Amino acid sequence: MPNRRWFVQRTNPEYIKYLCRAASVSPAFAQILINRGIKTPDEIRRFISPTMDSLSDALELPGMLEATSVIKEAVKSGKRILVHGDYDTDGLTGTAIMVSALERLGGEVAYFIPDRLSHGYGFNKVGVDFASDMGAHLVVTVDCGITSFEAVDLAKARGIEVVITDHHEPKRDDSGSPILPRAAAVVNPRIDGRAPLLSGSAVAYKVAMALINPSDVADLLDLACLGTVADVIPLIEDSRVIVKEGLRLIDESMRPGVKALKEVSGINGRAVSTGLLSFTLIPRLNASGRIDNANDVIRLLLTGDVDEAYSIARRLNELNSKRQRIEEEVQNEAFEQLKLKGFDLSIVLASEGWHEGVVGIVAARLAEAYYRPAFVFNIKGDIAKGSARSIPSFDLYEGISKCRDLLLAFGGHRQAAGLKLKVENLEEFEHRMNQIISETLSDEDLIPTLTIDASVSLKEVNFNLLREISLLEPLGCGNPEPILGTKGLEFVDPRVVGNNHLKVRLREKSISLDAIGFDMGGMLEMLDGTNSVDVAYTPKLNEWEGGKTLQIRLAGIRPAR
Repeated sequence: MPNRRWFVQRTNPEYIKYLCRAASVSPAFAQILINRGIKTPDEIRRFISPTMDSLSDALELPGMLEATSVIKEAVKSGKRILVHGDYDTDGLTGTAIMVSALERLGGEVAYFIPDRLSHGYGFNKVGVDFASDMGAHLVVTVDCGITSFEAVDLAKARGIEVVITDHHEPKRDDSGSPILPRAAAVVNPRIDGRAPLLSGSAVAYKVAMALINPSDVADLLDLACLGTVADVIPLIEDSRVIVKEGLRLIDESMRPGVKALKEVSGINGRAVSTGLLSFTLIPRLNASGRIDNANDVIRLLLTGDVDEAYSIARRLNELNSKRQRIEEEVQNEAFEQLKLKGFDLSIVLASEGWHEGVVGIVAARLAEAYYRPAFVFNIKGDIAKGSARSIPSFDLYEGISKCRDLLLAFGGHRQAAGLKLKVENLEEFEHRMNQIISETLSDEDLIPTLTIDASVSLKEVNFNLLREISLLEPLGCGNPEPILGTKGLEFVDPRVVGNNHLKVRLREKSISLDAIGFDMGGMLEMLDGTNSVDVAYTPKLNEWEGGKTLQIRLAGIRPAR
């Protein structure tokens, strides 16, 4: 990533003192909480001890009352119901939640997951045809459908009602009002912008809560947790509660499919965190939807048969290995193409033969490496179909919307999107996107920022602060691991260890702490001859041979200023 500017967040010192007294927290922790929008003692108590009782009423979601009425009537009348999901982890876990809830309600339920390559994204004619063929009278979408105008009209023409549950951005008119498909009901927290931001699986969980006694669907929180973490939803408000309770269920491994997946991922016995899920279970759940058909994932999540669960989990593990090989190949080619082509304010790359299931991951790698919105397309015939990933300062969906005249289809949200256009329009699309970014962002917006939660002295970094930081769990989007900053530390015995890691001892008067900077060995040359440094870091507990010591994990280091 390009060089970053450091930004230290600060609050009125008198308010920090008040919050420390009123909530019995340290000044550093008070500042960390304020940075997350938690500014009163009551808010602090609710944040550090989230409970199921603090979940907002499911019926407050736009469209929920109408949706539950339609679904209950269909179940009561014995109508066949099709749950139409999506092929990523959020859509798959949400589909499993919805199927479970409708079956518990007594419904006659089937599910359909579109194939990424042959069916395309979302609720479309293929899904309507499937519903017709199976004799469904109601389709309930999960994590898709908010822009499926033609499919909803086609279903209605065939006598099939549609209930849409989604969390993606709806189309809007010039005044900003949402334009919705003519479904029997549409449940989506983005419709009015007032509801808590939820994943598609969390919306499905809310529907389950509204249909059935909430305590009777609490066992489905592990699935809503997986979908929420996978879709990088801010872990605040309801999403924080869902993930915290879901992590506990995943730890307990009561669901055979989750237990099997943990075992093949090699994480049995380890405490489950959002970060661990992102590198183990979630890639395996995503793998089948990226390079195969994702129906196996639904079977894995719903099965009560241990042998079947382990058989499917092993297959997903193999698919994930295959996905990694394909991804590495496409990524290498994309980075090589970029070196030859260059880029301006956006990165737009396209090639024949790039697997559509991994172009989104490659776009994310490019956006991270060069700090530019990245668009990666697979070319097939005269059509380019791809995925995009953004940087925090740029609203990808809004930017793409301004190019709608060049596109055949698009959808997504602020940081990720999918789109399709004719190959002949690629060059104009890139030119237009560079222009939009130029008009939208300042030069500073295009420089990555290392945001520091609090400026502290080294004596404030102690076991009590470490205990307070642990209360922030679960960490993730919207509630990241806190970063502290300390200026003017003595730089003692720096060296490179392991695979290019920087190891050093940092001293402030009589206090010193060991520090490790992963993949920061290259900084040693820049710091050559430096006796005093500014550091940005997260304090960690280092356990070794039965002893416990504090250690600093570096996020940034520079000569003292």
